[in-house]
Amino acid sequence: MGEQPHYTGRLLISCPDRPGIVAAVSGFLFAQRANIVSSHQYSSDPSGGRFFLRTEFFLPDGCDRAALAEVFAEEVADRFEMDWQLRWWGERRRTAILVSRQDHCLLDLLWRRRRGELDTDIVAVISNHPDLERETLAAGVPFHHVPVPDGGKAQAEERMLELLEGNAELLVLARYMQVLSDGFLARIGMPAINIHHSFLPAFPGAEPYRRAHERGVKLIGATAHYVTARLDDGPIIDQDVVRVDHRQGVEELERVGRDVERLVLSRAVSLHLQDRVLPDGRRTIVF
Repeated sequence: MGEQPHYTGRLLISCPDRPGIVAAVSGFLFAQRANIVSSHQYSSDPSGGRFFLRTEFFLPDGCDRAALAEVFAEEVADRFEMDWQLRWWGERRRTAILVSRQDHCLLDLLWRRRRGELDTDIVAVISNHPDLERETLAAGVPFHHVPVPDGGKAQAEERMLELLEGNAELLVLARYMQVLSDGFLARIGMPAINIHHSFLPAFPGAEPYRRAHERGVKLIGATAHYVTARLDDGPIIDQDVVRVDHRQGVEELERVGRDVERLVLSRAVSLHLQDRVLPDGRRTIVF
């Protein structure tokens, strides 16, 4: 027997804030005989800011979903200049993963998907190294080795675009140690989520944990964010930190860092798949 639905529809809204938005949305859903079971809202500024809403509701059996969306656009969304999405229970999105040699984030995502903790189908793992093929195939996920030789970045990205086109709605960089070009990001047609340590900008580049150890850091952290053309500058989805001290060597700091990275990335992916992340310029609203 399948999982019992938690809702019928999920409505996401972003628009200029003004009086009457909540009344218009709830009144529309009431007219459709919908039962609202979850609702979160936020205004960045009641005077001239933006309004954000995430609501879940049940509809009576036999409701014409296409007609409901069309009427909502005409009666509510257009009037309030809304950016909006309407998702339905059971519409599972497809996720593709980019990875290099480090396995901790990839294996954590595969494990959580197998346990049902991530509401997605992982349709492909693409890597510039062959090291993680066995672990990926053992999880029942196709593995694609796309090397990136010196001078061959453009050809590698074209191959990745071929593999992704029409096959996924989310791209996750699970410690993919290549910088994606602006052209690639403009053409993938889906959000991309990246994970990295939170030593930036103090310790960029190679061996950040060794330099952090030399400086005697007291916190190890990780940041998950959407990928944009500006390197490591996209809107932040989730972060976390763990306290460390002088007794822990470089290897121990790296182990702590891997643990934080995989937890933060899995949380960020889960939040995205649950439509709890709404963009607000260079930041995010996370319900």
